Amino acid sequence: MLELTTLNDVFFRASSRGEATAMLWRDGAGIWQRISSRQLYQRVRALASAMAAWGIGKGDRVAILAENRWEWAVTDFAVLALGAVDVPLYATLPADQIATMLADSGAKMVVVSSAQQYEKVAAARSRTVVEKILMMDREPRLPLATWFGEWMPGVSAAETGPRLERDPEFDRRVAAVQPGDLATIIYTSGTTGESKGVMLTHGNIATNLNHSTTLFGWGQEDSCLSFLPLSHITARHLDYALFSYGATLAYCPQFDLLPIAMREVRPTIFVGVPRVYEKIRQEVLRRAGESRLRECLLHWALRRGENHRAEIMQGKIPSSLAWKLANRLAFEKIRAGFGGRVAHFISGGAPLGLDTANWFLQIGTRIFEGYGLTETSPVIALNNQQAYRVGSVGKVLPNLKVKLAGDGELLVRGPSVFSGYWHKPEQTAAAFTSDGWFQTGDIAQMDADGFLFITDRKKELLKTSGGKMIAPQPIENQLKANVLVGNACVVGDRHKFAAVLLSPNFIALEAWVKAKGIPMQTSAQNVMQIRKAWIEHPQVVAAYQEIVDQVNATLPSYETLKRLRLVAEEWTLETGELTPSMKLKRRVILERYAPQIAWMYADEATAHR
Repeated sequence: MLELTTLNDVFFRASSRGEATAMLWRDGAGIWQRISSRQLYQRVRALASAMAAWGIGKGDRVAILAENRWEWAVTDFAVLALGAVDVPLYATLPADQIATMLADSGAKMVVVSSAQQYEKVAAARSRTVVEKILMMDREPRLPLATWFGEWMPGVSAAETGPRLERDPEFDRRVAAVQPGDLATIIYTSGTTGESKGVMLTHGNIATNLNHSTTLFGWGQEDSCLSFLPLSHITARHLDYALFSYGATLAYCPQFDLLPIAMREVRPTIFVGVPRVYEKIRQEVLRRAGESRLRECLLHWALRRGENHRAEIMQGKIPSSLAWKLANRLAFEKIRAGFGGRVAHFISGGAPLGLDTANWFLQIGTRIFEGYGLTETSPVIALNNQQAYRVGSVGKVLPNLKVKLAGDGELLVRGPSVFSGYWHKPEQTAAAFTSDGWFQTGDIAQMDADGFLFITDRKKELLKTSGGKMIAPQPIENQLKANVLVGNACVVGDRHKFAAVLLSPNFIALEAWVKAKGIPMQTSAQNVMQIRKAWIEHPQVVAAYQEIVDQVNATLPSYETLKRLRLVAEEWTLETGELTPSMKLKRRVILERYAPQIAWMYADEATAHR
């Protein structure tokens, strides 16, 4: 088990391995460049010294607005080394939201990745107390920004010249930071309301790191792609853990580069949010569907996998000839897309659908699902090789206590639970029970063996006009298991019945339309007009109705979806329907599609369905 007391202990571990590789990054020519443990130390030391000379000190806030890259980690460690507080912001946020968070946090300085991010901060600066903008890319034409390299004087010589001893004065300052010191303010993604700044101390995150991943046995031979936004606590927690174990972090700043990066780096650990796994599954099914032979082969192989699910769930490799043949012809090719070396697949950030988890089991892959919140630093429970149960989020970490409230809400207490919301004492008080238990807002169950199951968000439960409670997430996850479905939003709160908005997987739908020979006059139309023509075509509507009917067959009558409406938009983080962890922003969707929802309930009073 790790014995960390602060996040600066993570830095000491990561920077004390000499010439061992700490990080990898892909340059403009597509070549992976390495940064050694010694180089990491020198870069952090130099940047922290420059920040201190400029006036950044204990308790000051420094915002980071950047994609995943080595400079993100260096900035993070440098800020924490000074006892300052970093405020990570999602690179996809628009300027107005960035302005609100910068103003609320009182950040004195912002570190940005590119000219695009610089422009957002420059536009918002008058509403903030920001005094300095530091930029990772070299852009001399931008007057208010200082280039990252200028703030690390002599670092290149220190890295390439004779080996330098560590700086005792700098190390003493780093070690002086205490567990109770504030480390970061992380703004929640706000699925149901305004974002709040979650305050996490060094001790909050360090104690969580000590227990969350210890059973995986990671070490210096392991590597992982860092592609989930580091502004999200799940990704950041993982990177801290891997740094602590001496593993190598390979930074992938763009999701589109992920397939290439997986093949080139060949990581041993893969961590994704459920939507990543769903998209991978859908892409495999879509490609198999392009050839009748490949489609039949995949279905045959999946049936062989289903026959051996019990063994795979126990971590065993089936020994039957049929399994070995299915593995050679199909499953190895799928895993090759991850680089072919991944030993541990982990999912977090949102609930992993049971259909998706079972599909990956069929191809011989256990996905270790975990659960937590930003407010809990984040891990509350996590499956692992020794304790795994499909559909659960694992067993609760040993240093936490949990219990269920009368309505099924999960309550938690322990050293990794946050200290409060930044400048929001009323919301902080409301987050806890009168006797000090943090209210997660999640409805949960626990089985006799101690495995935790999360069934839905308390605030997202739908209550029909007949008084029936419906959990939308499991239904949505079943729908998304079909390759034609991009995303789904179940509605029906205070209505007579449940209904659903479906955003198609338009890549798969286009192939389906062509395969069916559906004529479309598209030469003079734009993409949105083409999509609208597709979703209004009777054959397309019938195909999606069949998908809904298949899911309805597995549901009790009061949960069945009585109406369906297809939408022409793809729901994304950029267009505002999804959070950075790919969860639905239900409030946004309900507002944006109010006319379509009203259409589904227009005859509600007289409807028999």
